[in-house]
Amino acid sequence: MSDEYGVIFDMDGVIVDSYRPHFRSWRLLARENGLELTEADFARLFGRTSREILRELWPGGLDEVRVRQLDDRKEHLYRQIIRDEIPACEGLFDLLDDLAGGGVCMAVGSSGPPENVDLVLDGLNIRRFFSGVVTGRDVERGKPDPQVFLTAAAKINVHPGRCVVVEDAPAGLLAAHRAGMKAVAVTGSHPAERLVEADIIVDSLGQLDVGVLGHLIESE
Repeated sequence: MSDEYGVIFDMDGVIVDSYRPHFRSWRLLARENGLELTEADFARLFGRTSREILRELWPGGLDEVRVRQLDDRKEHLYRQIIRDEIPACEGLFDLLDDLAGGGVCMAVGSSGPPENVDLVLDGLNIRRFFSGVVTGRDVERGKPDPQVFLTAAAKINVHPGRCVVVEDAPAGLLAAHRAGMKAVAVTGSHPAERLVEADIIVDSLGQLDVGVLGHLIESE
């Protein structure tokens, strides 16, 4: 069997340590609209698209125009928060260097808007590592639907069964397995007990390398 494989990285909580900035931006948005968002509400929904979160959290329902307005405002607040200092996740740069050195194809599979993804990839100067980038604008269905990861695999021309997804959220792990891919969970946004869908769980990207991910691909 070929030893070639691909790695698909989620963005939030995997590439960028964005849990606290996203929570802050959601809380600001809620308060601007006379609502109070608890961290328990946010943690339960983190990893899904902003529009899905809005529809679930906002009382009385929202039409498409209002969803789009609130979504745009929330993401603007988030970019304001992280723009001056983008918090890269621990071990990110070493892992990207190691995978690139091993000839591994890499992609980003994010539910976030392209403006957020572009800000992080360019702000951290890591765009060169990724042969494919998928954002929330490229898909119709958010995680746990597998569309984002299947689209990413197609962009890097790697069979889904030869891909590993690195995720931090339960919905993303479920999406990876629905795509027929292996799933690695990174704790931080969620504790390990909420990430049991993963094939392996790590506390930092520093625990991953070409060998670890390659072995996972070959395991049954």
